[in-house]
Amino acid sequence: MEYLRTLGRAWKVPDLRRKMIFTLLMLLVFRLGSNIPVPNIDRAQLDKVFSNDTGLLGLLDMFSGGAFSNFTIFALSITPYITASIILQLLTIAIPKLEALAREGTEGRKKIAQYTRYLTVALAFIQAIGMALGLFRNVVTDRSPFSIAVIVLTLSAGTAFLMWLGEQINENGIGNGISLIIFAGIVARMPSAIHTTWKSYRAGEISLMSIILFLLFALFVVVGIILVQQGQRKIPVQYAKRVIGRKMYGGQSTHIPMKVNQAGVIPVIFAISLLQFPLTIQMFTPNSAFGKFIEKWLAPGGNPGVWIYMIFDVILIIFFTYFYTAVTFNPLDVSNNMKANGGFIPGIRPGRPTTEYLNKVMTRITFVGAVFLALVAIMPNLIQVFTNLKIHFGGTSLLIATGVALDTMKQLETQMVMRNYQGFLR
Repeated sequence: MEYLRTLGRAWKVPDLRRKMIFTLLMLLVFRLGSNIPVPNIDRAQLDKVFSNDTGLLGLLDMFSGGAFSNFTIFALSITPYITASIILQLLTIAIPKLEALAREGTEGRKKIAQYTRYLTVALAFIQAIGMALGLFRNVVTDRSPFSIAVIVLTLSAGTAFLMWLGEQINENGIGNGISLIIFAGIVARMPSAIHTTWKSYRAGEISLMSIILFLLFALFVVVGIILVQQGQRKIPVQYAKRVIGRKMYGGQSTHIPMKVNQAGVIPVIFAISLLQFPLTIQMFTPNSAFGKFIEKWLAPGGNPGVWIYMIFDVILIIFFTYFYTAVTFNPLDVSNNMKANGGFIPGIRPGRPTTEYLNKVMTRITFVGAVFLALVAIMPNLIQVFTNLKIHFGGTSLLIATGVALDTMKQLETQMVMRNYQGFLR
């Protein structure tokens, strides 16, 4: 267990120990706030709303670590910030002023981060109103304007506080603050999930084979996400020698790292959000014609709905993987930058041939990452169809938790390398 020894060495470094303690304390604050309920809430009615964990509500509850189903001050979690970040990324491509701002370096990124904060607060305020007056209207005991205003401001302030908490972790801790908050929410639900599984096993509701299959699936996801996340294609680049004034530049060799899974877990989240939206509506009208149609044809528990659901899930994940990869990696910009600095790929002419080559490589390796994400997403449904097991596998939860843990350890590894320590990531 080399990584445990690396953590031990990191703990002995005062600066790293201080950062690790700060990160843990911030996550502790998040978990404490996740148990502070919003005022004027009927707990009995709230339990009825989440009696059936179906639809988009389950996804939101997963991101919040149970705070959404308990309707606490962090019920909105950090999802408004994630939505705002995605919107700003897309607008940066569509709006020339934002694109120019993104190319200004540190100051431009600070300005875009400021816009992201403003948009996050606005989205949180809108979502809080929708929750107080729409989704949880039957849960609120006091529906006076003052009570509704308090609930809306409490939920909005909770999201703003989490956003600030994540930024503090980025500056003074280890890892990405926003990702660690989601990670903490997912991990916090593991003890209760293990306890529930054990009770079901004792009661005879779940067989030992179900637990073994779950552990095998979890091991497959963890090992697979590490291999795919670490996997990359290194494109060799050679820079020609140039004489500028009395100095000679260039002449060195380097490479362009192209990750197999450039989009991370975002395609899975987008696909689930779209597929679970009709299921969420079906929760409010289960006995209507629309509700019965959704339950039969589009629900993962329906027949033949489970197959239609998996087909759409695979298609959407592959689509969003290519879409997000195209947003984050532009072969034309990379080719132009290489050409401007005298770089070229051996055997490939600069300019358009380089762009076409990079685009071809990106298309091929992205397909592998997209297929892996789709396989992990539909594997729980396939297991339940062919084995008739009733256990719920959290493929998305494992993907997010493993990816965040890996990125955090890589950052710690970087800190250790800077201090001439040997790490565990090879």
